[in-house]
Amino acid sequence: MTPSAPALLTDLYQLTMLQAYFDGGMTKTASFEFFVRRLPEQRNFLVAAGLEQVLDYLETLRFSDEELAWLAGCGRFHREFIDWLATLRFTGDVDAMPEGTVFFADEPILRVTAPLPQAQLVETRIINLLQFQTMVAAKAARCTLAAQGRLLVDFGLRRAHGAEAGLLSARASHLAGFDGTATVAAGMQWGIPLYGTMAHSFIQAHDDEAAAFEHFARSQPAANTMLIDTYDTESAARKLADLAARLAPDGIAIQAVRIDSGDLAEHARRVRAILDGEGLPRVRIFVSGNLDEYAVHDLVASGAPIDGFGVGTRMNTSADQPWLDCAYKLQEYDGQPRRKRSEGKATWPGRKQVYRHRDADGGLAGDLLTTVDDPADGEPLLVPVMRAGKRLAASPPLAAVRAQAAANLAALPPRMRQIAPAEAPPVTVSAALRELAETVDRRLQSTSPAVR
Repeated sequence: MTPSAPALLTDLYQLTMLQAYFDGGMTKTASFEFFVRRLPEQRNFLVAAGLEQVLDYLETLRFSDEELAWLAGCGRFHREFIDWLATLRFTGDVDAMPEGTVFFADEPILRVTAPLPQAQLVETRIINLLQFQTMVAAKAARCTLAAQGRLLVDFGLRRAHGAEAGLLSARASHLAGFDGTATVAAGMQWGIPLYGTMAHSFIQAHDDEAAAFEHFARSQPAANTMLIDTYDTESAARKLADLAARLAPDGIAIQAVRIDSGDLAEHARRVRAILDGEGLPRVRIFVSGNLDEYAVHDLVASGAPIDGFGVGTRMNTSADQPWLDCAYKLQEYDGQPRRKRSEGKATWPGRKQVYRHRDADGGLAGDLLTTVDDPADGEPLLVPVMRAGKRLAASPPLAAVRAQAAANLAALPPRMRQIAPAEAPPVTVSAALRELAETVDRRLQSTSPAVR
């Protein structure tokens, strides 16, 4: 479980609305849904991630004495409201797509049904958690597809946008197919395999590069990847032959080399030839240095003899698409479907379900977006995960979530597994949902005075 966020880690308008709801007695049941309005131009799909952290947050949500005292002193809220906040707990229901599920625009991946103030308050943190991990998981999934089975390691903590982002990006990338991470806390918290090499500073701290390699190999006999591009990449590769002979009597073998600069494909070819010529065919070649799915794709397509990739900054920050056009919107209140009609941001009303249809081989054939009371053929993607503020079951282990993501990626049509943009996703809006939208529009028109 990640550390719970303070209740005040939210937007001010959540609290000002809550006081107005409190004053007006507006506490009836509401349903909100989180969805992405449109896919980024660079994405053919997204991968649901972050649900475990959302459930952690909801189960532990409460205002601390310190927070309540601060609210009392800030001058914006009255005493009765603050006293009510002291007793606030999340008592609602959550339905969601399992983490690792591939999804598309307008498809809700999470629905919260709770008394209106509770469902409203949690908006900011839910968006914060789901958007980030979903965004990183989608980027990591594209790297996974591009790598075609080669080793992938998350290297991005140092340039992540804060500690929580670095930790959660390790989780999201592993969920989406990365083999491991360099982030040690992620290994402790979720059991993600840890990978690491050495920094250039380690080589530079020694007077002799070969001595640095030997020092490291004897210190880490079972996990030694040598960084060979500090001075001259090919020269360093040749030095490893002599070192391997000195280490062999002690049962120590060199596992891999890492190349972090220059023309990675060409260096990999030259280093592979040197290692093979020196009788070291089992030493693997691992590369890093501002990589993303596009670079990985090109390196694989070039035929370069690369066994693995360290991917960091561009994946952990989702550099080409560092945000999603996502929302958490009211869909129903007091038994009435609700709909936002803002220009360019209109929503489909009511509580919804997504049904996935598959072809004869189990591949994704299309999705149907419809209302929850319009059962359809196919696999319903939103499932109950929380009732009355409590999980229905323990969150699945990350290995199971990873398997879910792998199965979803394997089921994508070939055109959608490509790095290049594909045609529009196969999503159909049901007649029942369209009819509900028309009904809500008519109700709004009948209850709103004409504009003069």
